[in-house]
Amino acid sequence: MNINSSSSHRSEEPESGVLYLVGTPIGNLNDISSRAINILRNVSLIACEDTRQTKKITNRFDINNRLISFNKNNSLNKIPKIINFLKEGKSVALVSDAGMPSICDPGENLVRNVKLHNLETICIPGPSAALTALLSSGFSASKFIFEGFLPKKKNERKKILSEISNNEKTTIIFESPHRFKKLLIELKEHCGGGREICVSRELTKKYEEQINNKVDKIIDIFNQREIIGEITIVIKGLEKSNIVEFNKSHLKKELQELINAGLSLSAASKYLAKKKNLTKNMIYNLY
Repeated sequence: MNINSSSSHRSEEPESGVLYLVGTPIGNLNDISSRAINILRNVSLIACEDTRQTKKITNRFDINNRLISFNKNNSLNKIPKIINFLKEGKSVALVSDAGMPSICDPGENLVRNVKLHNLETICIPGPSAALTALLSSGFSASKFIFEGFLPKKKNERKKILSEISNNEKTTIIFESPHRFKKLLIELKEHCGGGREICVSRELTKKYEEQINNKVDKIIDIFNQREIIGEITIVIKGLEKSNIVEFNKSHLKKELQELINAGLSLSAASKYLAKKKNLTKNMIYNLY
């Protein structure tokens, strides 16, 4: 087995010219590791998504270090500066507001640039909302897909939702509170009201909530509620026994939409057959 230079036993003291990717708690501050505290305490500076959030950690654990903001609004300007810090021999810790940096934030661009300059990165693992929600859901965790926040553009969003609806693997997505109810309606439209999902919010906090149920029931539960806090949704994969019926249902829906748009049954069947690589008669008989 080949072991590269970055995988051997390391000193607990930060090394010069290294970018540390430090996992921070997703809610409960007690989840931070002693190794993470040590790195945050001893690097040259900490690059954080929001200095106000990171100060909750530094104040709690008596970490007196320089903080600089690094987020989607200033990352293009800050990446060259951080690269220069590293080239000068400084050590930098990158943290997000919660969880692992570089997931759904500009940290991945920083890491890519660090690699391009032949500089080193070391990950200090920590909590992850995606994995915490997945393992708590009870759905299959051996194979899963992480989509993060879905795109806002209608066509891109529709494409991914369509892929999720047909996937046998468990899918994990993030959503903001003000878009959550809309997402539930979209999941019903694409996956059906009977698809099982698990909604997790306030993970590891005092009022942690996890609700496993079918999409229709989840919609009823949250219909009259104010949604607070970032939400992680885990969607159960389509079971093999249901794939054929599910595909038939979607084909019938597409066929009806084409007919409603003005195509004849014959023309709509011919179009769908070519699109789906099926026989025209098979499509025609669904109507």
